[in-house]
Order: sequence, then C-alpha cells, then structure tokens
Amino acid sequence: MDLRNKKITVMGLGLHGGGLGVTKWLAQQGAKVLVTDLKTRNQLIATIKKLTKYKIQYILGKHRSLDFENADMIIKNPGVPKESKYLAIARKKGIPIETDMSLFFRLCPAPIIDITGTKGKSTLTTIIYEIFKHTGKKPVMAGNIRISPLEQLSKIKKTTPVILELSSWQLEDMAHLKVSPHIAVITNIMADHLNRYKNMAKYIKAKKLIFQYQKPDDYIILNRDNPITKKLGQEVKSHRFWFSMGYFPEENGSFIKNGWLVFRMNGKETKVIAVKNIKIPGQHNIYHVLAAIVIAMINQIKPQTIRKTFQNFKGVPGRLELIRKYKTRKFYNDTTATTPEAAIAALDSFKQKVILIAGGADKKLNFKKLSKKIKQKVKYLVLLKGTATDKLIKALGKVFSSKFIIQCSSMQEAVMLAWKNSKEGDIILLSSGAASFGIFINEFDRGDKFNLCVKEIK
Repeated sequence: MDLRNKKITVMGLGLHGGGLGVTKWLAQQGAKVLVTDLKTRNQLIATIKKLTKYKIQYILGKHRSLDFENADMIIKNPGVPKESKYLAIARKKGIPIETDMSLFFRLCPAPIIDITGTKGKSTLTTIIYEIFKHTGKKPVMAGNIRISPLEQLSKIKKTTPVILELSSWQLEDMAHLKVSPHIAVITNIMADHLNRYKNMAKYIKAKKLIFQYQKPDDYIILNRDNPITKKLGQEVKSHRFWFSMGYFPEENGSFIKNGWLVFRMNGKETKVIAVKNIKIPGQHNIYHVLAAIVIAMINQIKPQTIRKTFQNFKGVPGRLELIRKYKTRKFYNDTTATTPEAAIAALDSFKQKVILIAGGADKKLNFKKLSKKIKQKVKYLVLLKGTATDKLIKALGKVFSSKFIIQCSSMQEAVMLAWKNSKEGDIILLSSGAASFGIFINEFDRGDKFNLCVKEIK
C-alpha cells in the first residue's frame, strides 16, 4: 500500500490514543496528513505533543467540508458515528473511508485472533497474549485495548501470534472488507451502547461481523451459557467451539468437570487447570480462562504452559484490580464496568457486603437488576452524579435511597465518603455500572483518579 504524498484526513485524534497510532504511522509512510477533531488544541495537547516530529496539519475545534471533499482517503476514529454528515460527504465523492484496523487487516501477514463481546474483551485478550509469551514466541496484542495495531506491524512475521480486541464499532468499520479472522471469539453479548444503536438487534448484528465472513477451516469460539451467543452458534460456517461453566456432552470446547477446567476436541478430553488454581477473583474470570483454554489448545499449546501462565497472572488494570490494602480495608478498581451487568459481576465476586462507588452517564440501559443486587450486596453506596445515577436511584426506591445513598460530583469526594464510612475488614469497590462521560474524560481517567485518591488516604 503506497501512501506517499497521498492526502489523508484523520477524523478524530482522541484523548487516549484512538487516532495517535494511525496518525503517526501514516506520517511515517510519507502521507500528507490532516488531523481534524471537534476538540480544541488545548484539550488534545497531550496527544499532539507526541506527534511534534511529524509534519501534520491540524484543523481543531471544528470539521470542514473541504477536508472530506479533497482527500485521497479518510481515516475514521472508532468513536465517530458512521452517520456523520462529513463521512457522507466523503462517500458521495467516492473517497475511501478506512480505520487503523481496516488498514491493519489489509497489511497483516499473519493469521489473526480477534476477540469481541460486551464484557471481558480486554482480560481475555491479555490472557491469550500472556499464554503465547510463555511459549517463547513473541506475540503482538493491539486494538480496543488502547494499542494501535499499525504501530505493531513492523514486528509481525507470518508466524507471529496476533491477538486483537475489537469493539462492535471497529467491526462495523471493517465490514466493507468482507473479511473475518482465522480465530474469532465472542465472550458474551448483553445490553450495551443502546445510546448508539437503535436496538439490541442492531448491536448483535455488529458483533456477528466477527465470524460472518469466516471460511470452513477457520474457528469460532462462543459462550454456551450466554443465550445470545448460544443462538448465534447455529449460524456459523467455521469450526465451532463452546466454553461453559457447566458440563456439556460431545461437542468441542471447554467446561468445568469435577473441579477442573477441561478441554474436549473430537471426543478426547484433557484436564487443563484446577479451578482452585485460578487466582484472579470473580466467576466472570473463570469464563475468560475457559475461552483462553480453547484458543490455546487449538494452537497446540500444552496444558502445563497454560497452567504456568496463571501462576502469576493477577488480572488487567481497571478490571477488579486490588489497588491498596490499608488499615484492614481493601480498595478495588473496576472502572471498566460500564454496564449494570458488569457491576453485578463485580459484586458477585465478593462473599461479604461491600462499600460501592457507582453511577455515571446512561447508555439507555436498564438498572433494575443492578438495584436488586445492590440491596443484597452493598452496605453503603456512594454515587457519582449523572443520568445513569438518576435512573439507578429511581430503581432503588426511596427506602434504600434515604438510608444509604450519597451523590458526589468528584472522585475525591466519593472516595473520602467511602473511607469515612468504612470499618475494619471492609471492601471499597469502584464499579460504576455506567459510562464515565460528564465528570471524567473516559473510564480510564475515572479509574486513574480513583487510584490517586485511594493512595492519598492517610
């Protein structure tokens, strides 16, 4: 792909690396790069500073029609809605619209493992990466996990394990290629992003793209315990493997049997790892290990290598991460729990009642189940202000609200309230069950602020 002197408009630089990697890579290829973003230079200054050695034109604080009419290619940030009127201008002119991921798929010389789902994508992606590292190979991990795939391209050979985390938006942005990965995984599908999708059917359709163009010699790995992914299993053309917390007969996949995570392929069962030897907390993390086992065993990685990986694996930052133990209290950061179901999974990871920091911005999701779980598992509730918080308070009802709920407009206030109302042996958990926009830049900013406030407690 010769991009020298091509006029390329990058739409959306972003605050946490969304457009940084592709912008840098395009400049390195000799393209004439113009970056346009609705955010101002001051808002984007941290990202812009990382691009100072490249010749890049910036149009910030606005978009201009002419930048979409006179380009050879548009690069769309995944956060930009495909319905954007500026993208419509480019389409009308016949200008190709690509993303960092669609360019990567065109150029990657190795078979790809793609992971998507509503919950668990980053954790599973990281687990697979760690397992391959223990084989002595040099795997590459990129995608929605905040690592640009194009910046990894120079490291990749035909035999390099390539593991990508993909969001539904990234999958949609590649639909025009009509390609699917050699190995595809859907961790689960639950209600999410309904502020972006008209209904669940549209969201499911986006997730299906991960296997839609697979060939018979490819692999699809699906959660048998999730009603939606179980149903999708009837539509696949490739080799189908399941993973489940329960036992299922005959079919290929992984499951729990007599205290062991077991892999079955063509009728042969192999014990891989004992449940008691998985150190990362939470039942939902057992699912991640089950899915990882399937991917590893398909790639002929030995069970002892898989077991070795989990001897030291402590999870992924911001996913039920233990931040501090102080005066017998434990502080956990689960900031990536941006749906009610994710917060429920976090609460179910602890046997005792916890002090919970939750709330934020709404994605048109239902908070009834989370409200029931809070009544069962939470002894004191601190809420961050937002549209989702309003819905959650309504779902909890007046009796619970008047006794336990405090609303905060900053993380510092929330953490201090949680700390002051804690007692010896308490668990203080940030698991919002909602999006972060409003008070925070994104969920990672929310988690970083939580970590900082926790470490300042004396």
